[in-house]
Amino acid sequence: MRNLKLFRTLEFRDIQAPGKPQCFSLRTEQRTVLIGSDIGLIEVDPVTREVKNEISLVAEGFLPEDGSGCIVGIQDLQEQESVCVATASGDVILCNLRTCQLECVGSVASGISVMSWSPDQELVLLATGQQTLIMMTKDFEPIMEQQIHQDDFGESKFITVGWGRKETQFHGSEGRQAAFQVQMYESALPWDDHRPQVTWRGDGQFFAVSVVCPETGARKVRVWNREFALQSTSEPVAGLGPALAWKPSGSLIASTQEKPNQQDIVFFEKNGLLHGHFTLPFLKDEVKVNGLLWNADSTVLAVWLEDLQREESCTLQTYVQLWTVGNYHWYLKQSLPFSTCGKSKLVSLMWDPVTPSQLHVLCQGWHYLCYDWHWTTDRSSGENSSDMANVAVIDGNRVLVTVFQQSVVPPPMCTYQLLLPHPVNQVMFSAHPQKSNDLAILDASNQISIYECGDSPSVDSTVKLGAVGGNGFKVSLRTPHLEKRYKVQFENGEDQEGNPLKLSLLTWIQEDIFLAVSHSQSGAQSVIHHLTVAPSETDDEHGQLSISSSVAVDGIIISLCCNSKTKSVALQLAGGQILKYFWESPSLAVEPWKNPSGFPVQFPYPCTQTELATIGGEECVLGLSDRCRFFINDTEVASNITSFAVYGEFLLLTTHSHTCQCFCLRDASFNALHAGLSSSHLSKGESLRKVERGSRIVTVVPQDTKLILQMPRGNLEVVHHRALVLSQIRKWLDKLMFKEAFECMRKLRINLNLIHDHNPKVFLENVETFIRQIDSVNHINLFFTELKEEDVTKTMYPPPVASTVQLSKDPAVQGKKVDVVCDALRAAMESINPHKYCLSILTSHVKKTTPELEIVLQKVHELQASAPPVPDAVSAEEALKYLLLLVDVNDLYDHSLGTYDFDLVLMVAEKSQKDPKEYLPFLNTLKKMETNYQRFTIDKYLKRYEKAIGHLSKCGSEYFPECLNLIKDKNLYKEALKFYPSDSQQYKDISIAYGQHLTQERLYEPAGLVFARCGAHEKALDAFLASGSWQQALCMAAQLNLTKDQLAGLGRTLAGKLVEQRKHSDAATVLEQYAQDYEEAVLLLLEGAAWEEALRLVYKYNRPDIIETNIKPSILEAQKNYMALLDSQTATFIRHKNRLLVVRELKERAQQVNLGDEVPQGQESDVFSETSSVMSGSDMSSRYPRSSSRVAARSSKNRRKAERKKHSLKEGSPLEDLALLEALSEIVQSTEKLKDEVYHILKVLFLFEFDEQGRGLQKAFEDTLQLMERSLPEIWTLTHQQNSATPVLGPDSTANSIMASYQQQKTSVPVLDAELFIPPKINKKTQWKLSLLE
Repeated sequence: MRNLKLFRTLEFRDIQAPGKPQCFSLRTEQRTVLIGSDIGLIEVDPVTREVKNEISLVAEGFLPEDGSGCIVGIQDLQEQESVCVATASGDVILCNLRTCQLECVGSVASGISVMSWSPDQELVLLATGQQTLIMMTKDFEPIMEQQIHQDDFGESKFITVGWGRKETQFHGSEGRQAAFQVQMYESALPWDDHRPQVTWRGDGQFFAVSVVCPETGARKVRVWNREFALQSTSEPVAGLGPALAWKPSGSLIASTQEKPNQQDIVFFEKNGLLHGHFTLPFLKDEVKVNGLLWNADSTVLAVWLEDLQREESCTLQTYVQLWTVGNYHWYLKQSLPFSTCGKSKLVSLMWDPVTPSQLHVLCQGWHYLCYDWHWTTDRSSGENSSDMANVAVIDGNRVLVTVFQQSVVPPPMCTYQLLLPHPVNQVMFSAHPQKSNDLAILDASNQISIYECGDSPSVDSTVKLGAVGGNGFKVSLRTPHLEKRYKVQFENGEDQEGNPLKLSLLTWIQEDIFLAVSHSQSGAQSVIHHLTVAPSETDDEHGQLSISSSVAVDGIIISLCCNSKTKSVALQLAGGQILKYFWESPSLAVEPWKNPSGFPVQFPYPCTQTELATIGGEECVLGLSDRCRFFINDTEVASNITSFAVYGEFLLLTTHSHTCQCFCLRDASFNALHAGLSSSHLSKGESLRKVERGSRIVTVVPQDTKLILQMPRGNLEVVHHRALVLSQIRKWLDKLMFKEAFECMRKLRINLNLIHDHNPKVFLENVETFIRQIDSVNHINLFFTELKEEDVTKTMYPPPVASTVQLSKDPAVQGKKVDVVCDALRAAMESINPHKYCLSILTSHVKKTTPELEIVLQKVHELQASAPPVPDAVSAEEALKYLLLLVDVNDLYDHSLGTYDFDLVLMVAEKSQKDPKEYLPFLNTLKKMETNYQRFTIDKYLKRYEKAIGHLSKCGSEYFPECLNLIKDKNLYKEALKFYPSDSQQYKDISIAYGQHLTQERLYEPAGLVFARCGAHEKALDAFLASGSWQQALCMAAQLNLTKDQLAGLGRTLAGKLVEQRKHSDAATVLEQYAQDYEEAVLLLLEGAAWEEALRLVYKYNRPDIIETNIKPSILEAQKNYMALLDSQTATFIRHKNRLLVVRELKERAQQVNLGDEVPQGQESDVFSETSSVMSGSDMSSRYPRSSSRVAARSSKNRRKAERKKHSLKEGSPLEDLALLEALSEIVQSTEKLKDEVYHILKVLFLFEFDEQGRGLQKAFEDTLQLMERSLPEIWTLTHQQNSATPVLGPDSTANSIMASYQQQKTSVPVLDAELFIPPKINKKTQWKLSLLE
């Protein structure tokens, strides 16, 4: 649904050259034009408008002086820096443009009618006057000559075995003789010049020749291959014209055919068979086709037509029409009328071989024109709901308009079509926001037709309904009507003489003002014209547009865009500069467009589509080049964009990666947009969606969610981009338009939680509005069923970054979301109409976090017992049937049973699939029971054991054994104790059972407390003995009134258990106080190194002899043990420290070696040890993984074993440095813990005059601590700590060093081992030294 819009016009008038031009060629590298005349050759530069070269062929005798000579072909040869010219007299001339030397490389006596070079310029084909074809190389060496007329069909002749022959077919009323009728050939057309026509396929492998057969007089098309072998001959086609053009893509050969009432462009396949056609908008014998030309990318077919003389008085014209195809329909996109007399007569035209949409035209009066078109989508630009999302497509004298807001009509059909008297060249919609549906149409006669949407006093005959009308259907569409036609009146009576497209980039800027651009004929300058309606005395349907003012701009304007909101107009020059045009100011100033930094904006490449948009409060220019480069101001932000559109606050783009991206411009910063577009790792959120390959944006429907895309083959697709959908839903929710939002979300599968989560406070305040707008029980139930605790604005549909105000949760709303919403909606429904919304009310109970099934069943029961229903009410049977859809029938049956209401149970059971033989006996048995026991049985059946125990406890003491068994079976001791008084026997029995249960679980102390509480002191004593709670055990012994001997025995038993737990002081206390064995107590205190407490007991019982016999030897023995321990710790510490330094040095050396090779792989790389190999087993296993079944089969025992082996102190182990760090840290920490013990033994050593031993121990411990303090910075260095945390980066880093650093961080320092790099702390404030020994 695209049109061709004129990009720019290059015009060179009155070239100072002799003779009359006949043909021309392009020099693409030099961007000059070679024109051949009856005098010679001339090379001109159309940009600088100067003559570069002038070579006379008359002077050399190749052309006659009387001007009767004719050049039949001219071709620029880039490699040879020459031009090849063929004359009708038979000379082939090679002209060197650098030296201007002429060389006749060949001559044909019979003359030359056609010279045609292959696209690769390797072969040249000449058609001679003797009806032969000569093929030569680029060096003009003849390859072969063949007759142009061949009797054979060619190598691709069709093979038939007789099936389906014409003689065997049924011929209807014509009879059998029709099979034997001789086919009559029609002669060539009267205006046919009988000259051969040659065309090459784009790859140069085949060429086609159209000639008039001398036998039949009719034209035929023959296809030859590059080796000059005939391939096929066309089927007989009556009225076949001389024009011939092979589509560069290679699929079709275009020609013309005159039929009884029409002129057609027909297409041949390579095998000579017809394949499609389209009709020209002319009658038979009205025009003749002088030529057909395909552009370089095969998208546009140019048809050169000329009026045939019918009346002497009529003015004849020549037309150049541009046709394109889409969805198998041919559209006439541009029509250029030229005069057939005077200087404006068309001589030749050709497409540019490099720029596909550039057409070169040469006229009789040495007038050269170059037109540049580009593809554009003409769409209305309104953003409110009054805009109908119109898209206009030009098709000859019709404009096909599709209104996408109402219906999506696939092309070539349309909603309605506007009929114009002349072919249309440009369509534009009004830039006024309130009149965006109005459109203006510029046709080939330079008339502008204005169509306005609104009430028309009469039916407009120029508006015809398309796919949406006819067949008696009433159409609700408001079609536009023709307001007026205006003729453009140029200044000084200047007309479009010689240039049919004088005005370009026509823009309807205001209701009565048009902007148009024309290009200067004399230099690189453009003029902006203001076209205003000229005052007219008569109120007829024809008016005039006069040029009220004009502004000259240095440079060629190639695009003009305006912003309907800000009324800004941006101009783009051919060099990429962006200018701002102040069209409303009296001075009509033109200034450079500046970016936010204040610098002029210039696109690096010319852009074929430009738009204005506001990004982060700044108005920016967006541009898209024909090479898919996308610019914002002067910054290229993407290079794979195929189309884009600005819609309100959104920028939508399609990419070569078959995605459609949508960005919010409202609060977005330019940098954020740049990063989002240039990022190769796009988020998978709402801004991105996949689309079909080759999709392009057609339009966006305002105030809706529809995005219209067109595929390469022409069909349309409607997608609802998630960003547009969510934005529109948020707008509806902000306006409390719940119904529109709900319908859209339901249709497009958006989670309905967004209705609440978008703004919970507003929703809960307007739940009644929500209910009234939805007004459907089914839709409300659907909303309930989708409710969940998740906040979808944080998970599924996060708002665009900084684009919406984050709405905080209402602090007054407490509780879970689902419960709050269910309660609020239920309250609203009950206040509006509880009968109508009965099912929804039931749903609100069921969908709560804890389903309130009992309440639901009670409501259903009330419905059954209620009076005759209200008109909107729901019966109990319907309600129950609906409930069974929400809740499993067995759950519903169990909950109904839990209400102890047998009528309700029967009602539910009847609706279920249960067998009456299954539940009726059970219910009858229950009815016969006593109430409490009945409820106990029901609760036990429903596995509600706590309730069951409560009911059973009320049944009497005879049921207590059953109750106790249930308590033991289900471990409900704590719950059961609540139902009995603490002084009852049942309470004691339950407590004893509870204590026994705790004892079995080895929870001895809690068991003892339970036994003690209920008075079972013996059991409590055993439990406290088992747990080692000696204070509690002795308390129980006192309550049991044990004898002195029994108490002593108990004390010894307790002391033994405390010694096992290394509680020597507690054991000594028990022996001394309860067993009266102070000697054994002293020995235990010496064993536990409690020297001072032992001395206390010795002096308490007046036994100084124990000092000599036990205390002093124990002290000296302990001193020796401490000395040996310190020696061992010091030696081990020094050995580990030295080894760690060696390992680190080896590690750094290996790392430097590996920078030039590969980074160590795997967690267990062995490069850190001199004893290891280059590649470890772990590396091999990481590259060649084991079987997954063996990995899965590793037992927990093996995992624990591997964990123990991870840090091995064995030399050469992979993580030896970590193991050494761990060992050193343990030594430091254990030594730190010795300070208190050393202090106590030093005191007793001094007390008993062991000064030498005391000084020795104090000196050894101090040396050890100092050694460790000095070594800490050396072991736990800052460098290694930093290396473990951050990779090596910086200007001196290489890719290998950075990767090695990352690999080292990843492999050698696992996360769980990070604490090893934290040095242990030595507390210097701890007092351990005895100053008396210094």
